[in-house]
Amino acid sequence: MSYAIEISNVKKSFGGVHALKKINLKVQAGTIHAICGENGAGKSTLMKILSGIHAKDSGVIKIHGQSVNFSSPKESQQQNIGIIYQELALSPDLTVAENLFLSDLGLGKRTINWKELNHRAEKALSHLGYQISPTRKVGTLSVANQQMVEIAKSLVKDVRILILDEPSAVLSDKEIDILFSQLKLLKGKGVTILYISHRLDEIFKIADDITVIKDGETIGNLDPMTCSENDIISMMVGRELTNIYPERNIPTGTEALRVENLSTKDLLSDINIHVNKGEIIGLAGLVGSGRSEVARALFGIDKFSSGKIIKDGQPVKISHPIDAMRNGIGLVPESRKEQGSILDRPIAENISLANLPKISNRFGVIRTGRERAIGTHFQNKVKIKLGTLQDPLSSLSGGNQQKVVIAKWLNTDCNVLILDEPTRGVDVGAKVEIYNIIHDLAKQGYAVIVISSEMIEIIGLCHRVYVMSEGVITRELQGDDITEENIMRYAIPKRAAV
Repeated sequence: MSYAIEISNVKKSFGGVHALKKINLKVQAGTIHAICGENGAGKSTLMKILSGIHAKDSGVIKIHGQSVNFSSPKESQQQNIGIIYQELALSPDLTVAENLFLSDLGLGKRTINWKELNHRAEKALSHLGYQISPTRKVGTLSVANQQMVEIAKSLVKDVRILILDEPSAVLSDKEIDILFSQLKLLKGKGVTILYISHRLDEIFKIADDITVIKDGETIGNLDPMTCSENDIISMMVGRELTNIYPERNIPTGTEALRVENLSTKDLLSDINIHVNKGEIIGLAGLVGSGRSEVARALFGIDKFSSGKIIKDGQPVKISHPIDAMRNGIGLVPESRKEQGSILDRPIAENISLANLPKISNRFGVIRTGRERAIGTHFQNKVKIKLGTLQDPLSSLSGGNQQKVVIAKWLNTDCNVLILDEPTRGVDVGAKVEIYNIIHDLAKQGYAVIVISSEMIEIIGLCHRVYVMSEGVITRELQGDDITEENIMRYAIPKRAAV
C-alpha cells in the first residue's frame, strides 16, 4: 500500500503547552482523508507542521516514503505540498493571473510576458472546470471562485498533497457541491487531499477515510462507509451526545418585538415577524434570501424604506445601531472576527466594549477593577474557557470567542438578542455549549432570533421558524411543521421550483 503521508509519534509544545502529544497518521496516496476534532484538538498545529510553518519537536514524518524535517514553508512546497486556509491568502487588488504566479511573475525569466502569464492562468483554471478571466481582479470574484483561484494557485506549483482547512465555512450549499466536484477531479488525477471540517455531513460526502484527533493525540480512524456521525462525535468529545439540543422551554407569551411591513430599497419586502419573551424564533432560507438583511435592518445598520418596529408594545425608531442598543437589542453578527470582536485586544475589553459607561467613572476613565469583575462574571455565566481575562481574544478557540461576543451583548442588559450563524466555524462540543446558552437565555426571558444555514440547527433550537426567499417571508412554521422538507419547499425561489 502506497502512503502519501506517514506520521509517527509527532509531538509539539509551545512553552508549557503541549499542542501535540502523540500524533499518528497514515494517508493513502490519491485519497481524500478527513481530519476531525474539537477546536484546540491540534488539527491546525499538525497542518502547520506539514506546511513548514512550525517545526515538530520529535517524531517522524514521511512524505511519499521519504523522511522530512520541515523548517520553513519553502521546504514543504519543495515536497509539492499546498495548503489552503479558511482565510484565503489572496491579494484582492491583483488579477487572477498575478495571484496564481505571484512568486514568479516572469515564469523563470527576467521580464514579464503578460500574454503567456494570462494563458497559463487560464489553462490552470480550465483544468479545474472553471472559466474565470485571468485579467479580472480577485476582489471582484465570489468567495467560491476565489476558493478555486486558491486551489489553482497550489496546482500551478504541481502539488501532490493538498491540505484544506475548513474550506466550506463561507460557501453556500451549491458552492460546496462545486468545490467537492473539483476535489474529486483532483483525486482522480492522483492528488492526495487532507480535508479538515467541523461539518460532519460534508465528511460523509467527500472522505475516503477519517482520523479523529483529541487533546493533541490521535484517538482513532473510522471508515465513512460504516461509521455514523455519533461515532465521530463520541470520539471527538469523549462522550456520547445522545441529545445535542436541550429541551425547549415554554415562552411567556408576552410580546417583546414586532416588525410590521418592513421593506428596504435593495431586497426586503413587507417583512412581518414577531418574537415573544422567552421564545427562540428562526430565520431560515437559502444564502441571499434576506435573513442577514433583516438582522442588519433591526439593528440599524441598513436603512429601511418603510415599515415599523414595535418594542415592548411601543413603536421605536431605529436608524443607527446606537438606537437598537438603547432599545435593548443586541446583534451577534455573522462574522465574529471582522464585525463582532477585536481579536488582538484582551478578552475583558471585548466583553465590556459595548457598554463602556458601565466600567467608567464620571470623568470617563475606565475602572479596570470593575472591568475585571464584569469579565469574571460573564466568564462564569457562559463558561468561557480561558487563561486570563487579559489574554488576547485570538488566544481562544472559535467556540470560546463566540461566547465572548455573546457575553458582550449580555453585558448591555439587552432583552432581544439576534444571533446570525451562532455556531459557524465551531466544533460539535462547542456547538452544544452554545445551544445550552441560547436555551438558558430563553428561560431567563430573553427573546432570541436565530439565523442559521444549518437546517437541523434551526429545527432543533426554535419554537417557530420564518422561511425567507428573495427578500420576503414565504411561510411561518411551528410545531411538527418545522421540517427540512418544509423549509426547503418554501426557501426555493418560485421561478427555480420544479
